[in-house]
Amino acid sequence: MSDALFENLFAALDASPDQHDLRLQVARLLEEHGRRAEAAEHASLVLRARPDDAAALELLVRCTTDTAAAAAPSSAEQPAAARSGEFDWSRAEQQLGNDLPPPFVEEPVKVGGEGTPTVDVEDAAVTLDDVGGLESVKRRLHEAFLDPLRNPEIAQAFGASLRGGLLLYGPPGCGKTFIARAVAGELGLRFLTASIADVMGEHFGQTEKNLQKLFASARSYAPIVMFLDEIDALGARRSSIGTGWSGMRAIVNQLLLELDSVKDDNEGLFLLAASNQPWEVDPALLRPGRLDRLVLVLPPDGPARETILRGLFLKRPIAGIDLASIVARTEDFSGADLAHLVDTAAQKALNRSLAQGEIQPLQMHDVEDALAEIKPSTLSWFHGARNVVEFANKDGRYDDLADELKRRHIL
Repeated sequence: MSDALFENLFAALDASPDQHDLRLQVARLLEEHGRRAEAAEHASLVLRARPDDAAALELLVRCTTDTAAAAAPSSAEQPAAARSGEFDWSRAEQQLGNDLPPPFVEEPVKVGGEGTPTVDVEDAAVTLDDVGGLESVKRRLHEAFLDPLRNPEIAQAFGASLRGGLLLYGPPGCGKTFIARAVAGELGLRFLTASIADVMGEHFGQTEKNLQKLFASARSYAPIVMFLDEIDALGARRSSIGTGWSGMRAIVNQLLLELDSVKDDNEGLFLLAASNQPWEVDPALLRPGRLDRLVLVLPPDGPARETILRGLFLKRPIAGIDLASIVARTEDFSGADLAHLVDTAAQKALNRSLAQGEIQPLQMHDVEDALAEIKPSTLSWFHGARNVVEFANKDGRYDDLADELKRRHIL
C-alpha cells in the first residue's frame, strides 16, 4: 500500500476523528506494512474512546511487545537437541489425536488487472461440518440462507425472497471469516474475500471505481460467494462520517449501488459480510434485498474450543496436556483468545528451553500460568452491546443478541 493511500486514510481520520472502526482498520494496515509504532498510536487512540475494545488492545499489545521470533536464537545458536531432531515431535499427535479439519490449501486465483484491486479467489475446501460445535449458528445459517438457496421452488412458493445477503456479526476473533468460507463450501462455490484495504484508492474517486471493478470481477466468476470483511469500516454510517471528508460517503453510496446490482442482475453472486459492530453499519446497507439477514456468531462452545486448541497444540512439542480441563476453563474465550493463551504458554516453555539449552516441552503448568494471566476478551463486547439492544432494537434485528444477553444476565 502506497504512502499516498495512507495519506488519504489519515485525511479521513482527521476530518472525522470519531470514526474509531476506520482508525482501527488503519492501525491494522500500518501493522501489516511494518509501521508498528504508528499502528500502536492509532490503537491507543481507539482505546481512549473505547477502553473495552478487545481488538484494539490486542493490536496494541502486538505492536508494543517483542515477538518470540525476535528473541529466538539463530540456527547456529539453537540447542543441539533442536538441531539434531532428537526431540519426539510426534508426541503432540500421540496425545491429542490428528483428526483436524482439512486445510484449504489450494493456490488462490488472483482477481484483478491494471487499475483493478487484486484479491484472492479460492475453492472453499471446508464446510460447516468442519466447524466444531456452534450448532445454533449452523442451524441459523441453514434456515436463513442455505436451505432457501438449495430449494428455490419451495422458498418461492412461500413468498421467500432469494435476493439479498447475509451479515455475520459478533465479538471479534470468533471465526466469522472461517464460517463464511464454510458457507461457500456448503454451496460448492468459490470464495472471494475483500476488505477496505483491497478497495481503497490513492486518488479521489478511485475507491468507488475499485468497488465497481471488484464486483465486476466477482460476477465473472459466478456462481461465487463474495465476502466483505469488516463491513462497518467499508460501509460506515454516513450520518456519523461528518462533512469534512466526503470520500467515505461516496464509498457507501457506491457500495449501495453494487448491492442493488446484486439484487437485480447478478445471478450466482452470493454476498456475505462480517462485522463486530453491525450497529455502526449504514442502515441502508441492511435494508431488504441487501444485507438483510443477520446471524449472531458467538464465542466457540466446548466442542469448537476443543477443535481449535487441538490444532494449536499440535504445532508445538507438548507433554502432559489435559485438553478437557483447558476446554472447561476457557468458556467465553474467542478463537483469538485461545491462540493467545497457547502462544503465551508456548513462550514460557520457550524461555525455559533457552535457559536450559535444550527443548523442553510445553506442559500443563505453562498453560496454568497463562490462564492466570489471560481473560476472555469477548465479555467487554457483550457488555458494550447492551445499550444497542436496549435502545436500537425496535425492529427486532438483534433479538438473538438480546436472548444471549439475558442468558448471561447482562440484560
